[in-house]
Amino acid sequence: MSLLDFARGPALQWSLIIFVFGVVWRIVGAALLMRTRDFSKARVSSGDRVKGGVRTILTRSVPPETFEKRIRFQFITGSLWHIGYFAVVLLFVPHILFFESFLGFGWPGLPNPVILVIGAITLATLVALLVRRMIHPVLKIISTADDYISWVVATLPLITGFLAMAHLGLRYETMLAIHILSFELLLIWFPFGKLMHLFFVFPSRYNVGAIFARRGVRV
Repeated sequence: MSLLDFARGPALQWSLIIFVFGVVWRIVGAALLMRTRDFSKARVSSGDRVKGGVRTILTRSVPPETFEKRIRFQFITGSLWHIGYFAVVLLFVPHILFFESFLGFGWPGLPNPVILVIGAITLATLVALLVRRMIHPVLKIISTADDYISWVVATLPLITGFLAMAHLGLRYETMLAIHILSFELLLIWFPFGKLMHLFFVFPSRYNVGAIFARRGVRV
């Protein structure tokens, strides 16, 4: 079995199993933590609580005016790399063909030159965020190993993808295998690190808004 066969076969299967099991485990664990009943009297109807949750999702998705100047860079770069990353993963034609091979359906993609530009901007943004994390006096103190590991596993697929497309470094088949393995490493780490916020960010914002709305507080 070649490295590419291993990456496309057993490694892919096990990484997907770990990813799905880990995500379900984290979501179920979070749901169980929310089982505590609130015995206080609700000050609004259930419909108003839903509105409060949705409103909080929307308001927390943009910087508050009070802190806008202080967090502008973090907000713009954070949004930029998330959007760029999803575009590269989901709209690159070879990736779409890869997903189609086991999903059974595909979707339109972007031209390769456009994906290359988006990928380069995304990678540059990730590097800028890493440098900022390492030199910012507050971020440097509060950063943990999870932050750096998550950065590495998120960045490796971009780097190896560029190398594979450009036929640089090792043989193309070997570089492609390493690229696939780097993506599988991302899948394995995903449920156990801060990257899991992808599944939690909007539900947690909704929950905060609904809880405050129940108490008659607008957020």
